[in-house]
Amino acid sequence: MSHRVVVTGIGCISAVGHSLDELWSAVVEGRTGIGQIMRFDTTPYDARIAAEISDWDPEQYMDGKLAKRCDRFTQFAVAASDMALADANLPITPQNEWEIGVVLGSGIGGMWTWEKQHERLLTRGPARVSPFLVPMMIVDMAAGMVSMRTGAKGPNYGPVSACASSTHAVGEAFEIVRRGAAKAMITGGTEGSVCPTALAGFCSAKALSTRNDDAPQACRPFDKTRDGFVMGEGACTVILEELQHALDRDAKIYGELIGFGMTGDAYNMVAPDPTGEGARRAMLAALDEARLGPHEVDYVNCHAPGTPGGDAMEARAVQAIYEGSDYCPLINSTKPVHGHMLGATGATEFALSLRTIHEGLVPRTLNCTDPDDGIWMDIVRGENRQARVDTIMTNSFGFGGHNAVLVAKRFDQ
Repeated sequence: MSHRVVVTGIGCISAVGHSLDELWSAVVEGRTGIGQIMRFDTTPYDARIAAEISDWDPEQYMDGKLAKRCDRFTQFAVAASDMALADANLPITPQNEWEIGVVLGSGIGGMWTWEKQHERLLTRGPARVSPFLVPMMIVDMAAGMVSMRTGAKGPNYGPVSACASSTHAVGEAFEIVRRGAAKAMITGGTEGSVCPTALAGFCSAKALSTRNDDAPQACRPFDKTRDGFVMGEGACTVILEELQHALDRDAKIYGELIGFGMTGDAYNMVAPDPTGEGARRAMLAALDEARLGPHEVDYVNCHAPGTPGGDAMEARAVQAIYEGSDYCPLINSTKPVHGHMLGATGATEFALSLRTIHEGLVPRTLNCTDPDDGIWMDIVRGENRQARVDTIMTNSFGFGGHNAVLVAKRFDQ
């Protein structure tokens, strides 16, 4: 039996606020969280900007002892998961603890912990390296710590697929609930990697925008003048729940998740297949599982981080699906507001996409003033667009050629 799966709770931590409401307000107002990196000296770096969370105090969300045993990315995950469970009004008790699981993705994991302990190794020797180094830095610890904190004992792990990690996490959690292996899942992604080593690596790969003197304009999805993505950090967690379980407890429902597709490019370590074939097939796979045709999608939140090759590939893939038709859904990218949150970005964009259903509004894509020649997609830019949105699709693509797509719709009992 295949179960219907709905979203009943959302928690968000981002550079523009510590709730979905704050994030949504920033997206609608066109208020970016991208600015100068303040946590460390960026003078020697080519890129010196990010969507950094500058007001983070983990002890607002957990006691000091727990905070000290969590890397920044895990702190974000714990906070977002607490918010999502509270939003869903879903208590975890001895009666249901085995029916609720955790799948949380991250692209990089505990980079801050690794940096700090590696410095200690070099300056003070191996005996002074913390015994918490490994458990604090490994990607699965976000899921592990959330389960320990909440008591959720169902399916539990942490997928890693670079910038597609949280979309894969949500998709896999969807399949778990759909096949009846859990009644509810805490799922999404988290990232806390705006740190010296990660910044240096992305700079060396020439992946980042270097518009350091004009940070609000730096992330430019689909624009001819785009020059790279802007790092972000934070977490987004959603509660996926089996429909009848949600109805039985009179839960509020944000939307129904109906499709998940994933493919691999088998092309390059960092560059996407320029033909867009892998991305196109992932979108079609998600639509096939959702039993929808492309013309039934009202809005697509594109991955579109502002990289020359990535944005061109995605435009090519989306347009290939609608080629020959007089219909194309509304398109946008929200990364100019919250930055590219790497392993947390897919879940964040999924949550924002669900919000468009309830608000009847698709936010504009900031900084897209002159799209590439050959783009005929209906990119929402200049002004927000009032529209009835019943069905959404959100795309995520990661280094290594990982493509993941989610499709959701307005809930209709």
